Amino acid sequence: WPRFQKYFLGYGDLPFSIDISRMRFPDGFFEKMQPLVQKAFSAMRELEAGAIANPDEGRMVGHYWLRDSKLAPTPELRANIDETNARIKQFAANIHRGKIAPQKKERFKHLLLIGIGGSALGPQFIADALGNATDPLDIYFLDNTDPDGFDRTFNKIADHLADTLTVVISKSGGTKETRNGMLEAVARYQRAGLDFGKHAVAVTGIDSELDKYAEKNGWLTRFPMHDWVGGRTSIMSAVGLVPAALEGF
Repeated sequence: WPRFQKYFLGYGDLPFSIDISRMRFPDGFFEKMQPLVQKAFSAMRELEAGAIANPDEGRMVGHYWLRDSKLAPTPELRANIDETNARIKQFAANIHRGKIAPQKKERFKHLLLIGIGGSALGPQFIADALGNATDPLDIYFLDNTDPDGFDRTFNKIADHLADTLTVVISKSGGTKETRNGMLEAVARYQRAGLDFGKHAVAVTGIDSELDKYAEKNGWLTRFPMHDWVGGRTSIMSAVGLVPAALEGF
C-alpha cells in the first residue's frame, strides 16, 4: 500500500493514470536513473532545436515541425513549411475547381499515387481511414513492382485515365521501384494518346533525379520533400498532405 501510494500517477486533467508500483524496480531506482533521464531530455531538446541527428548524412530530424511550423528552429524552415502548405491547398483548390484541368477532359476525377514504403503507406492509411464515395477525387496506388499489381490497378482505372491525376513520390528521385511504376504509367498515358506531364505531379527532394525529370518534361507542379523528414514520418509533409488535400480532406 505505501508503494502504491508512492508510485501511482494520476493526471486528472487528461484524464490519465498509470500504476507503476508493481513494476519490479528497486528503491533508489529513480535517483540512479535521474542523470540518464536528464541526458535524454537534453538530447531531445537539441534534436528539436535542429541538431544533426543523422551524422552519416549530416541531416536534422524535424518531422514534428510539420505539425506546427512555429516549432521549427529557424525562420527559413518555418517559411518553407508554411509556403509549401499554402501551395498544396491552392493547388488542390485549383484542381477541384477545374482551373487546372487534364489534357482532354474538363476536370480531374481520379488520383493515382506512385510510391513505395513511407511514400505510400501513410497516404494509404489516410485514404482508408477518411475516404468515402463523395470525395472530389478517389485514389489508386502503385506501391510495388508487381506487374500483375500494375495491371489490376490500371484495369480499375480503365477508361478514366484521361481524367486521372498522377502523383509520383520519391525523396531521392532514384528509387527504382517508384521509377518502374512511373515508367509504366507514362507508357499507359502515351498509349491513350495523352501527355503524361499534363497529368503529373512530383513530390521529391529539391534537385533530385525526379525533380529534374519533372521539370524537363513539363509536369504540372513539384512539391518539396525535405531531407530532414524520413519516409516513415512523412505523413504531415507534402507526401501525405498533397494526396489528402486532393481527396478533399
